[in-house]
Parts: sequence; structure tokens; C-alpha cells
Amino acid sequence: MTPLLRDQFERLAMRLAELDATLSDPAIASDIQRWRVLSREQSEASSIVERYRRYQQRERDLAAAREMQADPEMTEMAQEEITSASADIERLQAELQAALVPRDPDDERNAFLEIRAGTGGDESALFAGDLARMYLRYCERQGWRTEVLSQSDSELGGYKELVLRIEGNGTNPAVYGQLRFESGGHRVQRVPATESQGRIHTSACTVAVMPEPDEAEEVQLNPADLRIDTFRASGAGGQHVNKTDSAIRITHLPTGLVAECQDDRSQHRNKAKAMAVLAARLREKDRSERAAKEAATRKGLIGSGDRSDRIRTYNFPQGRLTDHRINLTLYKLGAIMDGDLADVTAALKAARAAEQLALLESGEA
Repeated sequence: MTPLLRDQFERLAMRLAELDATLSDPAIASDIQRWRVLSREQSEASSIVERYRRYQQRERDLAAAREMQADPEMTEMAQEEITSASADIERLQAELQAALVPRDPDDERNAFLEIRAGTGGDESALFAGDLARMYLRYCERQGWRTEVLSQSDSELGGYKELVLRIEGNGTNPAVYGQLRFESGGHRVQRVPATESQGRIHTSACTVAVMPEPDEAEEVQLNPADLRIDTFRASGAGGQHVNKTDSAIRITHLPTGLVAECQDDRSQHRNKAKAMAVLAARLREKDRSERAAKEAATRKGLIGSGDRSDRIRTYNFPQGRLTDHRINLTLYKLGAIMDGDLADVTAALKAARAAEQLALLESGEA
């Protein structure tokens, strides 16, 4: 472990002592909100510091065992302790490094997922439908609830555009944390169903994943900046949905961002959902602009999630998926398109954690 990381753990131990002293003061109990915040921080710090103290103890045990090796009668016992302590030190160091990686509070949020057909015409729309199926299957595997907020169907199948809201559950709430790396350009290489000569075509879709804002933190929208239009919903939905102007389209005039919802019979509920999507898009726009500024000084391993970035290629003739951000190639495209994204998301999360840890060790974070 580097001296810089040791220093961070020692400072965390000092912070824990401060928290213990603060929370022992009866006066703090009168401020429930502050007490909860400090209690949560104390709990997290206590877990890390306890592990760090265990790590230090095992280092001392290892040093003592190596000294014992000088005694011929103790060699066997010393070697057993060296093996055990070395394994514990390696495990604890990995746990401590992972604990230092900054947590994004948005990771635990629900998310909006948008898929848009790009270059490639009808084949791009068909690929958008394949991506939608892949994500819906993945959500099923995670036990998440999905809701279609708006969709624009293509004539030959698939989607020109699809917007989903994905809601986590009590045991697996981190929707955004697991899907955040899907934002970007997705490219497909395959023989389209409409291709009579068997030639491989390349087309693309864009995917955007945005955390759902808390109501308390939601972007404040000035009514004067909004244009709200009503229209009749299209597509499936029974007789009622096509008889009333229940669908809502909201345009944010300063930015030109548009959000719409047509899945509900209630115009009021559709308006509320469209406002939530618009707020998420405005937050994402702000995040992207900030990320672009940061990327100008340091190119990120994972990237900023810019929708124009080509992040991944799906090569059907070879059964291959390649994620270009981390040079990951998997020859299990069939399983991935059926929603088995575990290997992909795990690799991306590990790469991001490694980058953040490297920054911590270099003192840049």
C-alpha cells in the first residue's frame, strides 16, 4: 500500500474520532437531519477504519512470523502464519482500495433509458428494437420494473425512438449505477433482412441513460420557458387512447430539449411523466457539459457518455461484441442480446474503479 493511501486512511481515522465526539454530544440529537447525515458517515468510516486496523495488525503478524523463521523449531509454524497473513493482507488491501473509490450518489437512482435509431435507415430502427429487447431482458433478470414513456415505431419494425423508465427494487436499487455505461453510440455489423445479396451492412443507434432526479433535487422549470402541446397518442392502447388528446409534448424553449409521454390515459399523469423526463434531460445536459470540460484536461477511461461517441460494436457474423472504451471483446453475442450483460457491466465498473483508484494514488483526485 502506498504512503499516500495510508495517509488517507489515517485521516479517515481522525475524522471518525471527530464524528464519535460530535455524535456523543446530546445537543446533536435535536437536529435530526444532521444527526442522520453524520451517523451515516460514521457508520461508513467505522467500517473502513476497522478494516484498516485489521490490515495493520496482519502486517505486524507477518513481520513477527518472518522473525520467527530464524528459530529452527518455529519454522513450520512461522511459514503457516506467513501464508495466512499474506493472504489476509492481500484481501484486505483489495477491500480497502475498493472502499476508497468515490461513490456517485446517482448510482442508487432509478433511470430513464432512451434509444434512438441513427445512420442506417430501416436497419438502424430494427437494431434499436433489438437493443430495446436486450435491455428489457436485462431488466427482467435484475428484477426491475420497466415502463414505456414514449415510442415511435418504424414501418418495418423496431423503433425510431423509445424512452423507458426503469425502477429498481429493495434488494437491487442501483439502476443507474449498472446502466450508466450504456450511454453512447452503438454500432451493428450484420446482413440486414432486407439485403438480398448477403452483404454486411453497418448501422448505428444512440443510447442515453439518465438518473431520475429526486423530487427535492429536481430541476426547477420556469413555466415561461415551456411550451406544452397535447396530441392524440398513436399505436396500441385501445379505443380510448386514440379518441382524446391525452398525449403530452413539452419543449424547453431555452435549450430546445423536448420530452413527451403518451402511455397513460390521463393527460395529467402524462404531463407529470414528461416533466420528469425533461428534468432528467436538463440534468444530463449539465452533467455532459461538465464532463466535457473535465475531459479536455484528462481523457477518461470510460468517457463522458457523449451520445456521439462510438462505444460498442455488435458484429453478428462473428458473434462478437467489442466495447471500444476498455478494449473488451466477448464472443457470446447471442447471450448478450438476450439480456446477459453481466460480464460487460462488471468489466466497465471495474475499469472505472481502477481509474479512480489510480487517480487517488497519484494524488490527482
